[in-house]
Amino acid sequence: MTRVTSGRGAVLFIFITVLVDTIGLGIILPVLPELIMELTGEGLSRASIYGGWLWFIYAVMQFFCAPVLGNLSDRFGRRPVILFSLLALGLDYLIMGLAPTIAWLFVGRTVSGMAGASYSPAYAYLADISPPEKRAQNFGIVGAGFGMGFIIGPAIGGLLGELGPRAPFFAAAGFALLNFAFGCLVLPESLAPELRRSFELRRANPLGTLLQMRKYPAVIGLAAALFLWQLGHQVLPSTWAFYTMLKFRWSEAAVGASLAFVGTIMAVGQGVLTRVIIPRLGERRTAIAGLVCGSAGYLGYAFATRGWMMYAWMLSWLFAGLVYPSMNANMSRQIPANAQGELQGGVACLFSVSSIVGPPLMTQLFGHFSADQAPLRFPGAAFACAALLTVGSLLLFLRAIRSAGAHATVAREPMQPAVGERPPAPT
Repeated sequence: MTRVTSGRGAVLFIFITVLVDTIGLGIILPVLPELIMELTGEGLSRASIYGGWLWFIYAVMQFFCAPVLGNLSDRFGRRPVILFSLLALGLDYLIMGLAPTIAWLFVGRTVSGMAGASYSPAYAYLADISPPEKRAQNFGIVGAGFGMGFIIGPAIGGLLGELGPRAPFFAAAGFALLNFAFGCLVLPESLAPELRRSFELRRANPLGTLLQMRKYPAVIGLAAALFLWQLGHQVLPSTWAFYTMLKFRWSEAAVGASLAFVGTIMAVGQGVLTRVIIPRLGERRTAIAGLVCGSAGYLGYAFATRGWMMYAWMLSWLFAGLVYPSMNANMSRQIPANAQGELQGGVACLFSVSSIVGPPLMTQLFGHFSADQAPLRFPGAAFACAALLTVGSLLLFLRAIRSAGAHATVAREPMQPAVGERPPAPT
């Protein structure tokens, strides 16, 4: 049995695909508030609530469609599924750019959530064409596309937003359709026909992956801590643009620049400091320091009175950006080597659930406490909530590592005889 293709060109295309998907997501962040206000006639406070539900529908579709697309690629091959997703994504951005009503915007986000789940067949493609000794390296290269996309996308979106709130959507459509055309020309199939299997809906079930985590009790507390951290983190993509536009009168360009800056900070933290800080402090201390810095950063955002203060508090993400890799590493130590893939699938599902719950929660808080008729006007309420969730994550993490340490100690210590008993005879 042989693979149909391999090579650097295919890795480059998958990298570009992931990069384009992420740029398309980031490029619309600075202008989404303006477009929602244009379509609804509402102010920023009310528009933010619509924005939260748009994020909700996007995350729901990704949650359910990612395993479906992955399983479809096992049946029909990677190439058609990846190309179909790119075409759908390009057409979707055109729909959103031309949307005459807010309902059409929801249709667009539904389609983009379905098509944006293309990372499942994209990573499967990489697994097909990569020998085992290069698989991690290729995964790392493509993973960098996510970070680069969240730096480039908001910056482009902010600049194009000066031309109007619809311009970035047309740019995102152009990126996706050009990549689709490029893929039609250069992307070969990676999965040989004899390696394919029939499609079974029961195997394309994200809830089943989450339920598997119950088999590892030592992981449950750490997983709960990670979920609260991810839930609080949803305040950034869902409310940042609304909050900074309302409180500091930032333009689309200013919002895009700030998102690009925080993306750069997080990339530096995860790409550079992980190699310096974690070996010196250890995974547990690094996670604790990151959680403390993250909660402080959220509170700083909530009570900032000048725009420059937001940039100052962004620096907290040099440490806060290390929370996820540190927590993930702690979790991986609690399970056997042959269950690591299952764990990462569960972690991915937790992130999807936080992406479903978080945006409506955060935008509802912002919309309620920033409205003119609010009994207590506090636009930073969503960031304060994120800080509380992060503190809760810290407490759960401390409890979980104590519990995991106790279990490990019990496992390492030899069994002691009861009082009055003889120790067992050696065998």
